[in-house]
Amino acid sequence: MASRWQEGPRGRSEDPAGGLKTTRVPRQQEPSGETEDAAESLRELPRWMRLYFYGMHGVTLDVLLSSLQGVLNYRDPKLVGFSSPYLCIMHSLTHFALEKIYSQKRCFRGRPVVFHLIFYPSVYIGLQILIGNINTLTEQVRVVSGTQLAVHYILALYFAQVFHRGLSRLQYHPSCHPDPPSAPAPEDRGRVRGPLRGLPGFLRFLFFGMHGFLDEVIFTSVFNLVEKSDRTMSGHTSLWSFLMYGSCSFVVEKLYLHLHFSRGWGTCRRLPIYICFIYAWEFSWGLVLRQFDACSWDYSHYPHNFMGLITLLYLPGWVCLSLYQDMLSNVLLRIKHVPADIPGSSNKDKNTTEDPVLFT
Repeated sequence: MASRWQEGPRGRSEDPAGGLKTTRVPRQQEPSGETEDAAESLRELPRWMRLYFYGMHGVTLDVLLSSLQGVLNYRDPKLVGFSSPYLCIMHSLTHFALEKIYSQKRCFRGRPVVFHLIFYPSVYIGLQILIGNINTLTEQVRVVSGTQLAVHYILALYFAQVFHRGLSRLQYHPSCHPDPPSAPAPEDRGRVRGPLRGLPGFLRFLFFGMHGFLDEVIFTSVFNLVEKSDRTMSGHTSLWSFLMYGSCSFVVEKLYLHLHFSRGWGTCRRLPIYICFIYAWEFSWGLVLRQFDACSWDYSHYPHNFMGLITLLYLPGWVCLSLYQDMLSNVLLRIKHVPADIPGSSNKDKNTTEDPVLFT
């Protein structure tokens, strides 16, 4: 190693051609290195995690678009939207394919407009039309209106300019998991709070809100299958549920981090606190939304209900979701958000350290 660093200056002073070589190589490799890093960054998260997130994100878009359509047509303050587990699986697969398409943008080097405004939107729109016609392939092909094409094109721009770039800044570190502090020392407290700085609170809120959509769509679809024999497994939720689940899960995660890592409480001691908070949160939101005729649920026909806003019949479901919430929190603690300026600086550092090796 020492000989390589010492031979570098002699190469610059004695061989002008060698000096030209060292200045040209980084210029030729920098663009390809940046594009390769951008493509590889999409693989930072495990494949199962990306598929999970793609399906959840697709369900969120389904609910958002269908609820907005209901508002425009019926002025419904409940903001009810629809999706299904089938569509969740299809969104996972199509978004995974779009990820591969996006990673090939280096083939359009020098022509970014062609890729971002023509090629990628065309592939995205084609896949979305295919998804929309899955349930009608045996009958007739659904005709896509101009408005739907415009919406799909806007979403394609969102995926190309925002979604993939944001996802490329997420990294998964399995070893970055905080251990319960054995003593209330300052360094232990800092170790507990450290992972919270990994993924910003706003992104955690978005994740929990989208996961709430997925939970309700799956629950209502299974309920419709059992009660109504609906084999399409169409589920529904409300846009208000995004705020409810996002804020509730965000607070429950804070409780988990404090009670488990700071106080060392086990699951049996934490679970009653989770359940009490969830019921209080659901009742409060339902009471407020009912004043504006925006409450999308009514448990009056269920046993052990209170004012039709909460019911003990769903207690097993809330227990399961609370336990699953702790698992999700452990996964989110391992996800790090890398700012946009860090990859560029790391590439520069990498180039400066590799320059002396070129002289050997």
